[in-house]
Parts: sequence; C-alpha cells; structure tokens
Amino acid sequence: MSPHLVILAGGVSSRMKKELPGGSSAIDARVLEDVRMKSKAMIGVGKDNLPFLDYLLYNARAAGYRDIVIVVGEGDNFIRGCYGNAGRDNRFHELLVSYAIQKIPAGREKPLGTADALKEALLLRTDWAGQKFTVCNSDNLYSREALKLLLDTPHKGAMIDYDRRNLEFSQERIEQFAVIRKNAAGFLTRIIEKPTPEEVVRCSDVNGRVGVSMNIFRLEYDSILPFLDEVLLHPVRQEKELPVAVGLLAAHDPAGVMTIPLAEHVPDLTQPNDIASVQKYLERAFPKFSWDET
Repeated sequence: MSPHLVILAGGVSSRMKKELPGGSSAIDARVLEDVRMKSKAMIGVGKDNLPFLDYLLYNARAAGYRDIVIVVGEGDNFIRGCYGNAGRDNRFHELLVSYAIQKIPAGREKPLGTADALKEALLLRTDWAGQKFTVCNSDNLYSREALKLLLDTPHKGAMIDYDRRNLEFSQERIEQFAVIRKNAAGFLTRIIEKPTPEEVVRCSDVNGRVGVSMNIFRLEYDSILPFLDEVLLHPVRQEKELPVAVGLLAAHDPAGVMTIPLAEHVPDLTQPNDIASVQKYLERAFPKFSWDET
C-alpha cells in the first residue's frame, strides 16, 4: 500500500505571527510564546501542551501510515527536537520519521512554496520511486478516515473532495477556499483558487454541493515529480504552489487524480483566532489522548 506520508511544515508561519494580537489576554501565555517562537504545527494546543502536529501523526498512524517525511525549515529545531534529531528513520510511536530541509533562497524572506517543499521530500526519498505517497499540510488536522481513504485508493492519484457545507468556518473564509472541478467520472479537471461566485456555481453539482480542496493528495512519485519543476511563481504570493502541479498532472492525464467526496470539518491552524476553536475540537475529539491507544 506504500504507507508513505509527506507533511509540509517548512513555512515560516508569517500570517500567524503577523496577525498575533498586541496583548496576550486573548491567548494563553504559554501558547502565545509558542506562536512567537515555533512553526504553526508545533504550537502546544493539545493536552499537556502537545503540539498540533502530534494529532496529525496520531491519525496517520491509525490510518496505516508508517513512513513519514516532514519538510522543515532549515532553522527549525523544534520539530526535530520533538520527533528525533537524526535526518532519517527516527522511531516515534511505530512511525519512522525523516526530515527534508526546505531552504530559503538568497534574496527571499520565505521558502519557495509547497511545490518546492514536496520536491525536496521526493529528492530525499528516491527509494519511493515507482510508489505512491500522500502529501498534506501540517496546519490542518485531517481525520484518520480521510487519510485512510487516500491510502487505500486504487487510483493512480487522488484527492479528498470536501463538501464545503460541513466546514465550520465563517462563510467569508469558506468562500476563499479552492473549489474543485471534475468530470462526470469524478476525475479532477481543475483546482480553482480564490473562486468567483460564478466559478463556484459552475463547480456545484445538481444538489448544490461544492467540493473544496484542503490540500491533501495521493500521488505517484514518478507522475508528479516532473510537474513540480513546471510550476511558476504565483504572481502575488511569489510561491510555487502544489495545487498548481496537481492541476498540471490532471491536465496531462485526465484519469490522473480521482476526487473522493467526504463531508466533515477539517480543523485549521492558520491564524491566531483559530487557536481557541482548535483547542475545543481537540478536547472534544481526543478527550483522553494517549499514544498507547489507537
């Protein structure tokens, strides 16, 4: 089944830090210090100050993944300090954790984006050639069901097609999420970032369902690698974005990426006002979190 997972955690969390409230009253002092010092994935929002990333790794293990590559920034010692300091195959609760380093090129303040991050992971794991892997963000908590659906898919590539009616965010925020266009057989034709109302209507089905991408994909190593080099810098964000590479793959191979419908919320840790809602979700979903249980 190729139980391989890439977690993209190489960003500098600029939005989280930039939008941090001036006073500390809105956020617990301990969590506030994490926000200032660490990447989003390592903010201690869980039980006993467990980092957000622990819960994603926990769900990944429960879904059947075992070989994990975390893409980290070159100056990020918090992730490596938590899951093992060796570059490859750190043993962490039945998982093997390795690190790909995403550097910041000269003249830039941020890395080159998620397509570049995935390329670093694949260059590290050339032993994955000819196999499939799942890739996802580190600041979203994907369920074990979503992760397992991708692990078990028989298709060459796939992505989770989330029903946006089940996402527990403000309507304004939901309207900014990328929407999914697919053909009659369910294969991806296009991922539309920042869609207009007209594009949303065109992407809805006969029941009014609109599928959105939360950036979790199952891909073939050999199929996606060439398209990572073809991604251009976004004209505004100046980053090379993974959904663009996936879109190029879908355009090249009409049966390359199956969309798998799923109706559930995906906790997101993008900005400071997400912290309280994520903490409440974790308390509800993991009331007695323990790595010794599945």
